[in-house]
Amino acid sequence: MSRVPTIVALGGGGFLMEPDNPLLDDYLLAQAGVDRPRVAWLGTAMGDSARGIAMFHRAMQARDVRASHVSLFDRSGPDLATTLLQQDVIYVGGGNTANLLAIWRVHGVDRILAEAWQRGIVLGGVSAGMICWFEAGVTDSFGPLAALPDGLGLLPGSACPHYDGEAERRPTYRRLVSEGFPAGVAADDGAALVFRGTALDEVVASRPAARAFRVERVGDEVRESALPVRYLGAA
Repeated sequence: MSRVPTIVALGGGGFLMEPDNPLLDDYLLAQAGVDRPRVAWLGTAMGDSARGIAMFHRAMQARDVRASHVSLFDRSGPDLATTLLQQDVIYVGGGNTANLLAIWRVHGVDRILAEAWQRGIVLGGVSAGMICWFEAGVTDSFGPLAALPDGLGLLPGSACPHYDGEAERRPTYRRLVSEGFPAGVAADDGAALVFRGTALDEVVASRPAARAFRVERVGDEVRESALPVRYLGAA
């Protein structure tokens, strides 16, 4: 593949949260730029739950794709590198980000995904599947919202999903940044941050009011800078 490395990081949405709104999933799949893209579901953060796998396949049945899922809790079939590196899109579900990262590192999936990204395989995901790509993020993996300092680091800085969807996300992220946490980006439910290489290319949304922000410490204050958002449902 010769495509630019691409990550589509959903603050919330997709088939798990918006089963009747196809806009973000259709956008994610379109980034592959091929007919009938091969798309694999990584539901590690959900413990490879049967419900999540079923929801993924049900959502993909309505689309002209070749869908599969990769389980790390019940391993069988080809080795992980062979399976993942033949995909056009790898879609990561939400759930427990800390567990996801630990399990990926045990199985070497962290290294495989870095290679997939470099090859131009489109990486995407929602919630845990958003923040895992960054150096750091805000997570509820440990119960109360807290800092997660050891993401994959494909993208610089930090990230916070569900910025408008969960009451404590915004104040927690702002507090962490004020205390020295890496600056980064935040996305509402229904907003997706699209990175080409390590640069933010655009923000797209499945909801007209969904927003995204750069969040950084400037002097003694935390500054939120609204990012331009393109609503995918616009005519």
